[in-house]
Amino acid sequence: MAFAAQLRLDGEGQDHGQQRRRSPYRDKVSAARLRPVESEGGAMAELNSAVALAEAIRNGKASALEAVEASLARSTLAQPRINCFTEIYAEEAREQAARVDALPLAERAGLALCGVPIGIKDFTPIAGKLTTFGSKVFRDHVAERDPVIVRRLKAAGAVIVGHTTTPEFAYSGHTQSPLWGITRNPWNTEFSAGGSSGGSGAAVAAGCVMLAEGTDMGGSVRIPASLCGVVGLKPSFGRIPMDILRTQYDTLAHFGPLARFVDDAALFLAVSEGPDDADALSLPALPPAFPVAPAPARPRLAVSLDLDTHAISDEVADLFHRLVDDLARSGAEVAWVKTPFSVQSVLDWEDLWAYCFAGDVGHLLEGHRGDLDPNVVALIEAGRKLDAVKLRAIEHRRTALWRAFAEVLRGYDALLCPTTCTTAPFADPARRERDEILPDGRFKSVDMTGHFNLTSSCPVISVPMGLGASGMPAGVQIVGHRHDDRGVLALAKWIEGLRPPTFPAAA
Repeated sequence: MAFAAQLRLDGEGQDHGQQRRRSPYRDKVSAARLRPVESEGGAMAELNSAVALAEAIRNGKASALEAVEASLARSTLAQPRINCFTEIYAEEAREQAARVDALPLAERAGLALCGVPIGIKDFTPIAGKLTTFGSKVFRDHVAERDPVIVRRLKAAGAVIVGHTTTPEFAYSGHTQSPLWGITRNPWNTEFSAGGSSGGSGAAVAAGCVMLAEGTDMGGSVRIPASLCGVVGLKPSFGRIPMDILRTQYDTLAHFGPLARFVDDAALFLAVSEGPDDADALSLPALPPAFPVAPAPARPRLAVSLDLDTHAISDEVADLFHRLVDDLARSGAEVAWVKTPFSVQSVLDWEDLWAYCFAGDVGHLLEGHRGDLDPNVVALIEAGRKLDAVKLRAIEHRRTALWRAFAEVLRGYDALLCPTTCTTAPFADPARRERDEILPDGRFKSVDMTGHFNLTSSCPVISVPMGLGASGMPAGVQIVGHRHDDRGVLALAKWIEGLRPPTFPAAA
């Protein structure tokens, strides 16, 4: 996602008359494996879900300040090893938690996220806080306002512990930037946390926070969820108002949560969903996401290993086949289906991505080329080569793709496929294999998520399938009917019961 409203700035003189801020977390981390962290005790140790913690704080059985102190302690230990934050707001978080604890119980009753520590991606502004979009061009940029999602999370009683890392302008499925360095996987720091919401995924997996916000235009919530072994939800397009974009009429972009548990992701959605005039395409009120409804007694599931497009690693294929077998044994009606996706749909998404970069941050090449990630420069230059006829042809194919996929879903409750084609690749870009079209026509890449941003009305959630032979996690995508967020959450919770969450040793 490369479209924050602040990117309207011309980039000349980065502070733009605002307060200049510098973060204490600019150093790159070492590649050492994340060491186990002793339990801090207290609320975070005993109450490991956001739903349970919020309820305990509302009822006076736990302290928001205790929860925040535990979060800060874990974050301080994890940060040098996995580099998941750009800034940690220790004093502000303590002050906010103390205000929650000072509220009478009657006033806490309406706070759905009462005292819960959360992270916000450094692509989403927080008023008065450094918001860099992972870019040296905006290294000193302080946001002036909260977007709708941040206002709603704050109003629900959530305590923002810090801004989480993103690649520059959220361009990549891996989180590294010229400004903040590499974000590493809590399961093994030699490997990538994914992206572009990699800081949020790593922070949740490592136990720094129970919930974190992310953005998803091609899989940027679901990829880190899969690679870090947590839950990641791309809601139906428009369910959470998107008001950080330069345009209201982008149909690829979503906000979504990264969470340890499905219930927590549903609670995040319930707090942040609903129409707002700041986003002309935000949806009218839909049936509430929380509490999660029960799954059908015999869910009808369409399944595909590769979406007829992707090269899948043996490790991920084994996890997926075992999950599908368990679902069938547990009562699901399972059917292997052919899908309408193709390498062409991958290439169409890539062209739309380049077009967005050229239009929204292309002006930064003049005067700031040397500050930008070379991959961002390449995206801008690729987007500038596209013409109106080619872009319209992409929209024609996208329309046909949606109609064909809707037909595939007809008669099923959801489609299941892996979220990523592999477990986490190396964190160091020099050690990662490049995406390519193989001689047999399959597309070799880390993820298979962007198809469902082309069919953006479909909600998609990634939940863990377990650990592969390498000891690293991978997720399964549950793709629902248009606007059926409740349905995918119900199926996700059912699968979570078959594959109970596990977390890295430090978590």
